[in-house]
Amino acid sequence: MKPHVNHLRVRVYYEDTDCGNVVYYANYLKYMERGRTEFLRDMGFGLAELHKQDTLFVVAEAHVRYHVSARYDDLLDVATSLTEHTSATVTFHYEIANQRGVLCASGDVKAACVDGNGKVKRIPRAILDGLARGQEKRNHEKT
Repeated sequence: MKPHVNHLRVRVYYEDTDCGNVVYYANYLKYMERGRTEFLRDMGFGLAELHKQDTLFVVAEAHVRYHVSARYDDLLDVATSLTEHTSATVTFHYEIANQRGVLCASGDVKAACVDGNGKVKRIPRAILDGLARGQEKRNHEKT
């Protein structure tokens, strides 16, 4: 079964670029954060609601590989998929391509589940079950 992929379109604005009109390297992490947020929302888990349930996700690891520079005014596709989870972490994979389909950056982010005090906790069963159900439903809809 293919993993569910969420696609988020992001326009590169001047504020995203460096003096050479290419995307500043750290901004790819911001695009990944947006992709992860929209992936979870697409699976039925808005971050505001998770916060009310004392469930937060914080980045524990981030790896980015830069392939080709995205440039000012490019329209990027941030493709986000869930690749792994444990009882307390989720790992997402990202591929960021420009409007011509050229891969600009790819990477992986592992996020740990914590409570409001920053203490690591197990991912609530309802979230794990919801991610699995959402994954199956999305895959079924695509076939």
